[in-house]
Amino acid sequence: MESPNLELALIGNCSIGALIDKKGTVSWMCYPRFDGEPVFCSLLKSGKQDTGGSFAIDLIDLETTEQAYEHNTAIVKTRLMDRFGNGIEILDFAPRFHQYGRIHRPTTIMRKIIPIGSPRVKVRCNPNHSDGAGKFHRTQGSNHIRYIGDDLALRLTTDLSVTAILDETTFVLGETKHLVFGEDVSITENISELTDRFFTETESYWQEWCRYLAIPFEWQEAVIRAAITLKLSSYEDTGAIIAAMTTSIPEAANTVRNWDYRFCWLRDSYFTVQSLNRLGVTRTMEQYLQYIMNIVATMNGKGLQPVYCINSKKDMPERLLEAMDGYRGMGPVRIGNQAAEQIQHDVYGAVILSATQMFFDERIRRRGDEGLFRLLEHVGELAIANYNQPDAGLWELRGQQHVHTFSSMMCWTAADRLAKIADKLSLAEKSSYWREHADKIKQTINERGFNKSLNAYTATWDGDTLDASLLLAFELGFVEAKSPEFIGTLEAIEKHLKPAGSKYLFRYITQDDFGEPENAFTICSFWYIDALAAVGRKDEARKLFEDLLERRNSLGLLSEDINPETGELWGNFPQTYSMVGIINSARVLSKRWEEAL
Repeated sequence: MESPNLELALIGNCSIGALIDKKGTVSWMCYPRFDGEPVFCSLLKSGKQDTGGSFAIDLIDLETTEQAYEHNTAIVKTRLMDRFGNGIEILDFAPRFHQYGRIHRPTTIMRKIIPIGSPRVKVRCNPNHSDGAGKFHRTQGSNHIRYIGDDLALRLTTDLSVTAILDETTFVLGETKHLVFGEDVSITENISELTDRFFTETESYWQEWCRYLAIPFEWQEAVIRAAITLKLSSYEDTGAIIAAMTTSIPEAANTVRNWDYRFCWLRDSYFTVQSLNRLGVTRTMEQYLQYIMNIVATMNGKGLQPVYCINSKKDMPERLLEAMDGYRGMGPVRIGNQAAEQIQHDVYGAVILSATQMFFDERIRRRGDEGLFRLLEHVGELAIANYNQPDAGLWELRGQQHVHTFSSMMCWTAADRLAKIADKLSLAEKSSYWREHADKIKQTINERGFNKSLNAYTATWDGDTLDASLLLAFELGFVEAKSPEFIGTLEAIEKHLKPAGSKYLFRYITQDDFGEPENAFTICSFWYIDALAAVGRKDEARKLFEDLLERRNSLGLLSEDINPETGELWGNFPQTYSMVGIINSARVLSKRWEEAL
């Protein structure tokens, strides 16, 4: 059995998501939502454990594979060919389209198998429950299989032989067949007609969605794929946006830096909705703003967590799973994330940055008003109370706390944006109050967070180490891009955070709870690209950007980390932060439409 890799396609519909490998196997899918039970989880099993966890359509004597998305959709086509010229095409998608005045997005995936010649095929559908440890009890119907667990029941409906699937026997595929997997409900319509209708509707939905994207002239395919991927990472029922579909893909080989990213980080999500908003995708932004407003409204005088469950609940206790030995056997596999218990003061700025759009973007239906401003002021008060206090930082150090300069800058951002909102609302007294605090915070950061010997902002106050997140200082409006302070920071970061021979930027190069990082953090290289462009080094920025695009997998997707020597992808997948980087850098670097045509 081959070791798993991140040559995976993502399908989904903003209710569920699934990852499909080059052989057409569904190797990861949680149910009934992104942070639910991993029913297909072979991605995190090395093959030593015969406990199922995949949905495979095997071609006997397989020789070649091809995989690609249908143009401007979230539908993936996998083509498998044997050595005799026979093969199959598999079309995989999760239905999403307009119906009855709303979006129809059932917790279902559909698979269409089209024969080429006379292929010999075996279908294996073996979902797991109980964190990958348990096999469902199976019952057979005339055209379906029910998978029954203690707390969950699923159904596979098909026009294939149910016996062939249950017994995993090989058969010759003589005509197009269909598989519908998901909720345990009867399908009364002809399955062929249903699948074809849902396919056509889903294809039309995504192609129409893409038509309204405000894309740059250059790198259109990469931007569109990134935008679709970000959309698929939004849980539409609540507005939450997850950091990635997976848990426990290690940041680097055998490092135990394995985390569960199937939750909503307020910081990451701000950058996601900001990026989508720049492309004209306002509805996803509005849904997310409702999500964070619900969280702010229930703070009850307490602080904000950096991360919440997609249903906005706070608790996500971290535990280790025994039934899965991890990606390539590199455990542990974690469910839940201890980061929810951490103090990360940058979160106050992230929330206010997100909410600021409600006051200034005329496209938003629910506009910000004085009542919302008063609610946000509670968040701002926490920012000014904590800008000079130690925290775990955005990189979520588990065993140490410092006063992190980036966290302080984000607290400044909270006060700065509240002053601007007050101006917009003609609240002069409030504007003066928040401007005074913003100025005080900025002065203190410049005194304690800027190292004159290095001529750079440093990771921590009164420190001498660098942090790639400080490249965002100009985007936050804290400094001008061409100021001596920012140029000095950029030069220090590229000197210290690009190890010898690496094109890519590390987030930091210091000892943390698990040693020194081994792989480059993908979003940091995009921040570096944007900074290079901002200071006038556009040719260097374009060269690095095009190199990073080459690091995407064959489907156009990126994970969290890149091995600087081999270019191999590591970390949870697909990473929304990384896909945001593609969109933002393409917008910064692209020729304008007016110039190009």
